[in-house]
Amino acid sequence: MRRSWRLPVALVTAVVVAEAAVVAMRPRDRGPEPVPVEPRAYFSEAEIEKAEEFRNGQLWIYVAQTAIGLGVLVLIVRRPPQRLAGLRRRLLAGAAVAAAISVATGVAALPLSAVARERAKDVGLVTQNWLGYAGDVAKSHAIGAGFAALGGAVLVFAMGRFGTRWWLPGAAVVVAFGVITAYAGPVVLDPLFNDFKPLPRGELRSDVLALARRAGVDVGEVYEMDASRRTTASNAYVTGFGKTKRVVLYDNLIKDFTPAETRLVVAHELGHVHHHDVRNGLIWLAIVAPFGIWAVAVLAERLAPRGAELGPRAVPAVALSLALVAPAITMVSNQLSRAVERRADAFSLELTHDPETFIDFQQRISVKNVSDPDPPAVARFLLGTHPSTIQRIGQAQAFER
Repeated sequence: MRRSWRLPVALVTAVVVAEAAVVAMRPRDRGPEPVPVEPRAYFSEAEIEKAEEFRNGQLWIYVAQTAIGLGVLVLIVRRPPQRLAGLRRRLLAGAAVAAAISVATGVAALPLSAVARERAKDVGLVTQNWLGYAGDVAKSHAIGAGFAALGGAVLVFAMGRFGTRWWLPGAAVVVAFGVITAYAGPVVLDPLFNDFKPLPRGELRSDVLALARRAGVDVGEVYEMDASRRTTASNAYVTGFGKTKRVVLYDNLIKDFTPAETRLVVAHELGHVHHHDVRNGLIWLAIVAPFGIWAVAVLAERLAPRGAELGPRAVPAVALSLALVAPAITMVSNQLSRAVERRADAFSLELTHDPETFIDFQQRISVKNVSDPDPPAVARFLLGTHPSTIQRIGQAQAFER
């Protein structure tokens, strides 16, 4: 292949394969088509305006953070850290460069992260004080730097062993990392940030376990997580595999919502387990990763400074390439995510047969989380991982009919 064609071919191939994998893996049993719903039938003008203002501000902050992160990466690529790259131990140098990049991009975005947090606090979403927030940020950056260091060392090793074909083992490492974080992350990393305690015996715990049995999901334990010390947002999730599966409920979900509403949330999460959505997501990653990492490798060749050998000096170019390619692939994958979430909603409705409570919950949770019930179509397509609130209400209405 001519060198001038390699980059556009690699980029287009990565996107086309990702889209084809979405089409092939998109669930067909997504429940009835949502009926059209007028947002003002469920939300006041003030609620809609508040949500839109909050969304727009947070979106612009996100765009600015992304631009700053890319700017920092461009600067590092143009002026790679010579001292770190000059270390005799190449693997250590790769780890140090990658960790430095992680810390630098994270620190550069901190001021805007603080602004976004303050805006969330103004609308009642944040409950944590600044000291607790600083501790969480420090832990997050330390974990991120650790993962980046490991990735940098593996990258330099692959470059030394496989040369320009480093992207082949690199894709395998990406898939392996996805498997580990999907199954072990909630069990290993989440306790670093939150406390978990078994839900006491009672009606709610019995309801959750009964739902799990009806869903065909073997759940070992039900936990309550102290989410309220950070946020007023409510949620639940199911994690683990085999007999170690556990249902985790946010404490503010238990406190602020009715048992019937909580059952609907749990039923939705059990739907993901019933349909093996985590496994299927990893299969999608395994299909797309080789083509995506190939595109990253080809782009990195273009971005790396002239004369930069495969090794520690190439790490910044790979990091910048990954930062450019990954969002495009993620936007494609969001289509699959929305379809999967819609199927989980349908599963929840089938399991509980309570569309009226489902609608009430979607209305309440949208107001509580200050989320836009009907965001613009472009925003939904590019960034939406779930159906909009109005679409979810429309699906419940269709189920009811």
